[in-house]
Amino acid sequence: MSTLNELVTFENQNEYESAYDLSIKRNFSPPKIYNANGDLKKRWYIYFSFRDPKSGKLKRITPFYGNANKYKTKEERLSVLVTYRKVLLKLLKQGYNPYADNTELYHQLQAKETVKKTLVLDQKQNNTPKAIEEIPAMTLQEAFDFGLKQKEKIVNSTTKRGYDNRVKKFLEWIQEHRPEVQSIKALNKKVFIAFLNDMLSKTSARNRNNYRADLSSILQVLEDNDIVDLNFIKQIPVLKSIPERNKTYSNQIQEDIFEYLEKKDPILLLYIKFISYNFLRPIEVSRLTVGDINVKDRTIRFKAKNSPLKTKIIPELLWVELPDLAQFNKEAVLFTPEEIGGAWETEINNRRDYFSKRFKKVVKDHFNLGKDYGLYSFRHTYITKLYRALMVDSSPFEAKSKLMLITGHSSMTALEKYLRDIDAELPADYSAMLKNTHG
Repeated sequence: MSTLNELVTFENQNEYESAYDLSIKRNFSPPKIYNANGDLKKRWYIYFSFRDPKSGKLKRITPFYGNANKYKTKEERLSVLVTYRKVLLKLLKQGYNPYADNTELYHQLQAKETVKKTLVLDQKQNNTPKAIEEIPAMTLQEAFDFGLKQKEKIVNSTTKRGYDNRVKKFLEWIQEHRPEVQSIKALNKKVFIAFLNDMLSKTSARNRNNYRADLSSILQVLEDNDIVDLNFIKQIPVLKSIPERNKTYSNQIQEDIFEYLEKKDPILLLYIKFISYNFLRPIEVSRLTVGDINVKDRTIRFKAKNSPLKTKIIPELLWVELPDLAQFNKEAVLFTPEEIGGAWETEINNRRDYFSKRFKKVVKDHFNLGKDYGLYSFRHTYITKLYRALMVDSSPFEAKSKLMLITGHSSMTALEKYLRDIDAELPADYSAMLKNTHG
């Protein structure tokens, strides 16, 4: 059986590959370096875990030391271990298995006639490894495609689409403003700063921060896989931005809108009532299928903003507005452009955007409402109404405790912040106190 030491030693004399494709499900964890917190008196090594064929669980394998601990400076020792780590990662990708006979793999590596040596020992410089032939770096497109491919496996489709769009915009900007930057190794902090400054000048601090966050997330994947040496974007500060929010409707405007939609667009009105009476977000309403509504218990199950699934009661005020859902296909989308409970083959975001545009055309343009008013405004409006109604016969704490059960906020702190943001908490008339100040 060929040992790991033999395989790494042999492969260390040949060209190693960068970790370009880690997309398949692995039976191993990425090799890591243990540097004893820089203590040269202790042994440094490479460690990783491999899936035990008996238990099916990842199990730590005996550390690999090689010749690393012969070197007497941190730089030399780390340089050797970085090389070992890359070689070991390649071997694991090629099929090295610490629980199996690896002789065949060893012979396959020996049989490669076209392999070029990439590292030699420079005896004139303290026997430290010295690169004599650089492996071509990934192009920008290749590197970011790799990062996006990794993200695809751990984020939902909406988040992935956001990454795709921002990476595309960044690469287009590179082509226009920094055409000389072709490889991932040519990227640096100055390039990212220039791009983010351009986004700031054309849009807003909030949008610039969103680009910073998404690009940093992708670049971190590249750093974790040794495709770039450093995630420069983490060194670029987040700018302070004023959050945008929809205004609360006055009682008169809200009533006028509902009365208008009763004749003009009943489907849109019912969509809005799910936001208003059940305090759902537009994206949450857009996800609903007929099967998400429990007719027997009069409850609704939906995917909330920061949790997998939540359940709420459907108040009588909304229940009487619904058709007899027992007659519908449970897989049907609850809200479609033409009917309640039908087929609509499009992504969730497209559904939400459709109703947002429909609301603008049917309602906002008719009532001449500004950009600060939207579908989300109805959620703010009815939470404000409910909170003030609860305050009539309850203390602030009691009112918020009851309200939190209804709105679904995860904590009292989150609810209180939300109420402050929408100006739901207003003081009683303090005229008498002002009069007393005049003596």
